[in-house]
Amino acid sequence: MKSFAWLFILLLVLSLINLSCQNSEIQDMVPGIIPNPQEIVKGKGYFKSAGDLQIINTDPRLVPVLSTFKKQLDGRIDVLLSANEKGNVQVQLIDNGNIGEESYSLEVGRKLITIKASSEKGVFYGLQSLRQLFNAGERDPMIKIPRCSITDSPRFSWRGVMIDESRHFFGMNKIKQLLDIMSLHKLNVLHWHLTDSPGWRVEIKQYPKLTEVGGTGNHTDSKAPAAFYTQSEIKEIISYASERFITIIPEIDMPGHATAANRSYPEYSGGGSERYPDFTFNPGKEGTYVFLTNILREISELFPSKYIHIGGDEVNYGNQQWPNIPDVRKMMEKESLSDLKAVETYFNKRIRDSISALGKMVVGWDEIVDTRLDPETSIAMWWRHDKTDQLLKALENNYQVVLCPRIPLYFDFVQHESHKDGRKWRNIFCPLESVYQFPPDTLPGYFEHEKQILGIQANLWTERIHSEARFDFMLYPRISALAEAAWTNQENKSYADFTERLKAMLSYYDELKIKYFNPFDPGSTPEPEPAKKLNP
Repeated sequence: MKSFAWLFILLLVLSLINLSCQNSEIQDMVPGIIPNPQEIVKGKGYFKSAGDLQIINTDPRLVPVLSTFKKQLDGRIDVLLSANEKGNVQVQLIDNGNIGEESYSLEVGRKLITIKASSEKGVFYGLQSLRQLFNAGERDPMIKIPRCSITDSPRFSWRGVMIDESRHFFGMNKIKQLLDIMSLHKLNVLHWHLTDSPGWRVEIKQYPKLTEVGGTGNHTDSKAPAAFYTQSEIKEIISYASERFITIIPEIDMPGHATAANRSYPEYSGGGSERYPDFTFNPGKEGTYVFLTNILREISELFPSKYIHIGGDEVNYGNQQWPNIPDVRKMMEKESLSDLKAVETYFNKRIRDSISALGKMVVGWDEIVDTRLDPETSIAMWWRHDKTDQLLKALENNYQVVLCPRIPLYFDFVQHESHKDGRKWRNIFCPLESVYQFPPDTLPGYFEHEKQILGIQANLWTERIHSEARFDFMLYPRISALAEAAWTNQENKSYADFTERLKAMLSYYDELKIKYFNPFDPGSTPEPEPAKKLNP
């Protein structure tokens, strides 16, 4: 009996030693990439270079990609571009119709690193993975990267972040910084919330008062000077995003959330409520559709994206005056519209027709499902986490859907139990792990309609976010968890492994002087002051 006990103890000790060695090897060899690639085969030893990286490229299509990559390294590692056979990094476009345009392979050998993809976008993503393998700190005389072979492709095609700049405005430099970090994480959609009740933030040349009047004020200070993007600034940001393979989708809110526009051109107001004055456009006035179509035409010419987001949510907050407007009553009679929901449906379809005529598709919050917009020309964003029936309804009615529910993807919600400022939903908030584990297998209709789910998106609403410090604190590092949730297949995810890789990412955030929340030491990062009402 004693011999069996000793044998058991011996086997246990050997097992623990072996596990310890394995863990040590894994920590030493696993590349610290976020989002985690779909397949990593670890090799033995390292790629080492005592000098500059010299990229071999013979394809002129990849020159812009490599130029952007060099700028992203910002001098931490020198990159020399070469068209000859001599170098230590080779990039290559391959003709293979079976490889998705965002897929890539990355091979780190002893003396040569090779990146292959079927498109410029795939090569770019391979370079972003390589970028994360470099020493993120001060330049080391020796570049040292674990040997490995990576085969990678995204789980979802839509990997997005929404930034609300109507309520508080942050400006070009902050958006460019965000775009850089999105590209590092292989996030590919910036949903830009540019108009809402507090402020109109995009120049429309045909209607200058939209920014002269509607651009004044914000959520906390109605007397704040006008803040908005000129069209030339918009073009610069779009070009910056395009170099990083990020699509920017503008949101122009209608028929609700229109107060800033109605301050500027009150003749198109449909009224509101005591709490939400001048909240809606007038759906019964023909001039409203001319006004909005002209705006959408300029937006369409400005933004190359095939999508325009119209909002379409919370119209009931301010449509109470519609029945008292003669134009609306006349339209209801003419079009045989029985109630206010039917009026909203009529409005959305008119706007959808205008957007379709511009060659674009409509994106809207999940309320658009109730107005029965054509799913062939419309995409729904499911945001009401407590209304899973609305998600199922969208899927069963053949809508393509982007998942962005309040819980856990509203990043204005607090992220730690110690945080006092920010939103909660019945005492529920959005910690890092909840973001990482999304989407759960329990979502209604997920497996039956998986092909209709385009992807996921986090939304940063800014009612309580007015400073860059609070912007950073609420967005980072949850954006890293979002990226892995959007890119990496469920079977290749591990929260414990992610948190290890996140430590290196936090060092990179330190370099950029980002005031992120540190989940490993919550007390070390005091919560920045939230926005407070100054001139309501």
